[in-house]
Amino acid sequence: MPRLRHVLLIAAMLFAAALPARAATGLSLAANVSTFTLENGLQVVVIPDHRSPTVTHMVWYKAGSADEVPGKSGIAHFLEHLMFKGTSKHPAGEFSDTVNKIGGDENAFTTEDYTAYHQNVAKQYLGLMMSFEADRMENLILDDAAVTPERQVILEERSMRTDNDPGALLNEAVGAALFQNSHYGIPVIGWRHEMEGLTREDAIAWYDRYYTPNNAIVVVAGDVTEDEVRKLAEDTYGKVKRRAEPPPRTHRPSEPPPVAARMVKLADPRVTQPVLSRTYLVPSYGSAKKGEAEAIDLLAEILGGGATSRLYKQLVVEKSIATAAGAYYRGVAIDDSRFALYGVPRGDLSLDKLGEAIDGVVADLVKGGVTADELAAAKRRMVAGALYAQDNHATLANVFGQALTTGQTVEDVQTWLDRIDAVTADQVVAAAKQYLDLRRSVTGYLVGAPGTAGASAEDATPVQASAPADSQQ
Repeated sequence: MPRLRHVLLIAAMLFAAALPARAATGLSLAANVSTFTLENGLQVVVIPDHRSPTVTHMVWYKAGSADEVPGKSGIAHFLEHLMFKGTSKHPAGEFSDTVNKIGGDENAFTTEDYTAYHQNVAKQYLGLMMSFEADRMENLILDDAAVTPERQVILEERSMRTDNDPGALLNEAVGAALFQNSHYGIPVIGWRHEMEGLTREDAIAWYDRYYTPNNAIVVVAGDVTEDEVRKLAEDTYGKVKRRAEPPPRTHRPSEPPPVAARMVKLADPRVTQPVLSRTYLVPSYGSAKKGEAEAIDLLAEILGGGATSRLYKQLVVEKSIATAAGAYYRGVAIDDSRFALYGVPRGDLSLDKLGEAIDGVVADLVKGGVTADELAAAKRRMVAGALYAQDNHATLANVFGQALTTGQTVEDVQTWLDRIDAVTADQVVAAAKQYLDLRRSVTGYLVGAPGTAGASAEDATPVQASAPADSQQ
């Protein structure tokens, strides 16, 4: 279900993005965040948190699947895997073995807009982690012996995470239909037929173009000071030469104004419970006008942000026609993104009838407006989420990394809660009226094969989509 895949990550990130802001309560959280830039163009962000002697160290590259050239889908994620293959100074496996030996943990992930590598270690090992990451920023060694078997690994990952998951396949198809021109319609992991053709030369070209210090952001959160981090950064990353000038991301393909509702249906015998999703093309924090993204954020919270939301109360509790219902907004992006409503029908209710009921909830909001109490409660929930998220400095590191790699600034993060607090009920209704237009939508039907438990005989067969993501680790 889309909620599980997107909402937990995006909601946590957006809630936590409020931490540095000064809310109406007078609370000032993470106000001592600082940033500086090395001579080679590398930006460094420092988030002190002295409650435990640990640190989160993250390296973010402003390069994701939406930056890929046509025909090479999956190369951003493929290189993420290959970054663990070793350098001229450290053979394959040494970096990971070192992290394990010192009791730390590590991982990496790729999305449409960025690729990130991170370690959580005791603070005395921060310099060591920086040394390893700085080394593989410029000294990666790739040969066919490393590249060929890893290509098979990513193909198997696609089989496991996408091809064997009907919900993931539908989500992929919905994305392809929603984004007819933007590269957000291409799955982060890539299309299988293109992944099969990725080569060592493709990986090297991507590495040489994007993995340069002037295209990276280092975020350090935990038991550190700015002076400590600055000294370590200059001694490690500061010695890496900038070797490329990546193209401006403002030139990426964008979406034309949508003119027709689209529908996608996936019937699969593995589906035991039908699901309906309706996904809209909406502005992101990177593409919205002033105040729009914040209003859309609150719209998602009011319509589908939990058991007190309109969708859940009306469809699950009051009418008992759904077993689940909600909404999510993928607002942290560079280009126009997605806003989705979803529901799981109860009993024999058809997906078409459930869709009509969801549309009715949206129509009621547009016609009747949002009450002052409803808006205040939504804001309180977002503040509460922000207060809770501050307990994890790794979460804060993620918040700043995601924001900065998608065009926002440290100040944008620090003022997020103030901007949420300034949103009016009229702005929320205006956002719903403008962007929750069926012509901007793709409706996804996930059903079982005919004769199976998940099939819905009353479902209308959707018309063919007019065009044929998620982070990948």
